Amino acid sequence: MPRGLFITGTDTGVGKTHFSQLLLKALRLNGLDAVGVKPFCCGERTDAELLHAAAGSVAPLELVNPVWLRVPASPYAASLVENRALDVDTARGAVEQLCRLHRYVVVEGIGGWRVPLTGQLCLSDFALELGLPVLVVAANRLGAINHTQLTVDAILAKGAICAGVVLNETIQSTPDAATITNRGVLEQLLPVPVLGEMHWGSTELDPALLRVMKAQRLVP
Repeated sequence: MPRGLFITGTDTGVGKTHFSQLLLKALRLNGLDAVGVKPFCCGERTDAELLHAAAGSVAPLELVNPVWLRVPASPYAASLVENRALDVDTARGAVEQLCRLHRYVVVEGIGGWRVPLTGQLCLSDFALELGLPVLVVAANRLGAINHTQLTVDAILAKGAICAGVVLNETIQSTPDAATITNRGVLEQLLPVPVLGEMHWGSTELDPALLRVMKAQRLVP
């Protein structure tokens, strides 16, 4: 049983934080000592604050988000603009500390799988060092099949364990041919499972999705 999950996405704004906070709430309602961590934030710190609240604020916000750059760009670009080196060691240390202190840790990435942290290091390298299974959140919209396959392929090529995919409705809209068929097509094409879906405006994790994650031994 892993001590946590690394949550990545097919892009920025696809619902990583939404999924992560709902997962944390569900786990804690089941009595599990689970916390979230957003190692890197750029621009607003809202994602980290939501994870912090979802876990009942049991860990200090500075540990939940150890590296915060104010420029809304990739960590590498933001660090160049702010003229300071990105402190990857502090971010790694925060994750490791939370893993020692708590039973389960949900690590939310920033942007997509290949977002640059420095000129030599990508988010994928950071995730691989942590050694946690990687779950992909994909926006359920036109283009999801291509974006999801590329992301899963890149995770597997890196040598990481891809735990599966969760589809997320990012906007309130009338279902169309793409959103209706994306799941079935991805289930046929991907070498990893589609674990479930999240619907627009959901305030709790679908119990069926949590059951699947437990059956796959992704969560206790």
